[in-house]
Amino acid sequence: MVIVLAASVRYGAIDFSVSDIGRALLSLLPGNPEASLDQRIFLELRLPRAVLCVLVGASLGVGGTLMQGLFRNPIVEPGLVGTSSGAAFGSALFFVLGGALNLGTSFWSLPVAACIGGILSTYLVFILARSREDGRASVMMLLLTGLAVNALFMSGIGFLSYIARDPQARSITFWSLGTLSGASWGAVQAVAISTIGGTAIALRYAKQLNALMIGEEEATYLGVNVNRLKWIILSINVVIVAVATAFTGVISFVGLIVPHILRMLGGADNRYLIIGSALLGATLLSLADLFARLVLRPAELPIGIVTAVVGVPIFLSLLRRSRYVF
Repeated sequence: MVIVLAASVRYGAIDFSVSDIGRALLSLLPGNPEASLDQRIFLELRLPRAVLCVLVGASLGVGGTLMQGLFRNPIVEPGLVGTSSGAAFGSALFFVLGGALNLGTSFWSLPVAACIGGILSTYLVFILARSREDGRASVMMLLLTGLAVNALFMSGIGFLSYIARDPQARSITFWSLGTLSGASWGAVQAVAISTIGGTAIALRYAKQLNALMIGEEEATYLGVNVNRLKWIILSINVVIVAVATAFTGVISFVGLIVPHILRMLGGADNRYLIIGSALLGATLLSLADLFARLVLRPAELPIGIVTAVVGVPIFLSLLRRSRYVF
């Protein structure tokens, strides 16, 4: 991850040498000359983008691991249960109707709107998928309900795009495709709080997720409050994924592929999967962002397109090669 981060910092539309990076960092110290234009580009655009990419990749990787562990199914990811589409809908609603509805103009208004949308969509899926007999939600019902709720919120985003003015429509398109071009130190701060805090809390429940792998009844016999665990894991997932989506848009397949690769390498112990998914998710997303910036430079591809194009064949290859039981 550190090696990929270093490459992400150095290369892009403008390449920075090691000495350029050193002088840019030294300009932050008191008594040194004020930063030049290139140094300000590095400090205000390149560096926060690289750090934000690491944090977002970590949040998506951890979110995928938590969802797959909770539902005991290796094809579940945050996007399949409505979190990403709900967060994107909340962001689109803020862009188009934020002024008319007096939703606020502070820096935190956008991530709060994304979190509300992600919470609404995720819990809507969970509630609609619950059985009337025992109140439990099967994986199949969750996935099917998630597809329906995703379609509902995507149609809402389409409607908001239709009634939006040109700047607002461009912002919604930015969210739909996924990009890190709007990175800032404020976004880094917000995503760092949610990602680091959510990962730390998730680690406290890693053993309970391990117990849940053998079944809900068996986990209950071992002293796990399964219903409470579900709500906690869902809440962690919603917060870390929704805040990341608020600043980068919808980025698919990271949360799906990363846990797969880690299970093939080192097993399904969630105590290691959570940390490993944070590191591997950060590494893979940084590689995707580096490719998106270099392939058409000085222009760039939306990172969501890169992760989808690369993620689909990798995921299909993993499905064909692996026959392990989750």
